[in-house]
Amino acid sequence: MSEFILEMRNITKTFPGVKALEDVNLRVKTGEIHALCGENGAGKSTLMKVLSGVYPFGSYSGEIRFQGMACECKDIKQSEQMGIVIIHQELALIPYLSIAENIFLGNEQARGGIIDWNGTITKTTELLAKVGLAESPTTLVSNLGVGKQQLVEIAKALSKKVKLLILDEPTAALNEDDSENLLQLLLEFKKQGLSSILISHKLNEISKVADSITILRDGRTIETLDTKEDRVTEDRIIKGMVGRDLTHRYPQREPQIGDVIFEVRDWNVYHESHPDRKVIDDVSLYIRRGEIVGIAGLMGAGRTELAMSIFGKSYGKKISGRAFMNGKEIRLDNINQAIEQGIAYVTEDRKTYGLILIDDIKRNISLASLNKIASKTVIDENREIAEAESFRRKMNIKTPSILQKTMNLSGGNQQKVVLSKWIFAEPEILILDEPTRGIDVGAKYEIYTIIHQLAAEGKGILVISSELPEILGICDRIYAMNEGKITGELPRTEATQEKMMKYMTKSGGTGHGRADQIV
Repeated sequence: MSEFILEMRNITKTFPGVKALEDVNLRVKTGEIHALCGENGAGKSTLMKVLSGVYPFGSYSGEIRFQGMACECKDIKQSEQMGIVIIHQELALIPYLSIAENIFLGNEQARGGIIDWNGTITKTTELLAKVGLAESPTTLVSNLGVGKQQLVEIAKALSKKVKLLILDEPTAALNEDDSENLLQLLLEFKKQGLSSILISHKLNEISKVADSITILRDGRTIETLDTKEDRVTEDRIIKGMVGRDLTHRYPQREPQIGDVIFEVRDWNVYHESHPDRKVIDDVSLYIRRGEIVGIAGLMGAGRTELAMSIFGKSYGKKISGRAFMNGKEIRLDNINQAIEQGIAYVTEDRKTYGLILIDDIKRNISLASLNKIASKTVIDENREIAEAESFRRKMNIKTPSILQKTMNLSGGNQQKVVLSKWIFAEPEILILDEPTRGIDVGAKYEIYTIIHQLAAEGKGILVISSELPEILGICDRIYAMNEGKITGELPRTEATQEKMMKYMTKSGGTGHGRADQIV
């Protein structure tokens, strides 16, 4: 029997005008964790869709062998019957069904056409124990956090007698503890002989658990590394991904900081569904012209709730406090008002809230500023095209045409479209919520460069990020949040991960932007 559970040979996949994969080779050993790395658009997800039957046999060229047998899957159901199960970055759970119902949806445990609920509950309990999830099988998925939902997805895969588990960016939306628990679970599966393919942009996680690493670039296989035999470092992986060394992960910058451009004072926000629960507690902060300000905090600290409530009260109830632009008090009662006052918000969930995925790049870029390309309510299509083409070039959006639907772009290019939309609106303040989530290191560098350019033009930038190295790498000044309060503030020259973590776990902060320093 071959030592390889999977062999993909000379896989080529072409879309109209684009060759997504060209002679790609991938071999995965039985019982190993095999990482698949590459920039956004390198072909990772396309290759996995070929393997799992999303792109059926006949729509690509090349050969796939699984457990020594030819693998010619016509759809996902056929690949799952063989034991190949993929968990996508966007979880495919139904929130208002129970854990048990989600796990066996489409694979119901039935006798004589009638669902055996006792058997379903028993098997669900066994599966949850395997993934370390201590929840009742009858719990609604909507009542679970993202980390626990990810474990439900894995339990669902195990219910299908999985032999090769494919995880596409499984920790992108998880906090550090949930990410660590998931990685430990993969290592436990490895001990049990289960093979895994891990797609991730978090190179530290890959270095921690992967036995082998295959690097793709521009739809081609660059190399496969053995982490035990080869000297594998993050820098080597990056060089393979982008084709060059990234000596500095963050662009060099000499900030030119001016006067205070935006300020909120005594900002309070209550939960949308539980109006007695305060989620933002007496927060005050300010941003100066040309300054990049960061907000660091653990999951649940209130960072996104703060940003959304400032952006036209798009989150929360009973919002109170005062906002000032260039020293003048302003009203932010709705999103249109926020945009008119010069505030833009790049959401952390670009697919749901940032883009219209079924529409083209051109329309997505102009969407927030139709008045700029319209005359008497009639859109000037020639000007819309010209503006979109200009942003395509300036932002280096990799696409054959601005008429391409945004759903067909890589994550990094989708993020550039969202940024283009808000830059076109000419804001004074740009709030960026997790601006590089799910984006590779090369695209991250491009996003950082764009942020620096906006600051150099005198914009005020507010960056929210779960990655402390990113906050420390690009921001001039950093606020820490915990339990809805500002718990500390440090200039970049004094900030370290250790100091910021102390602030981020500190209870009962002042809520104000000039907190006492931690000694």
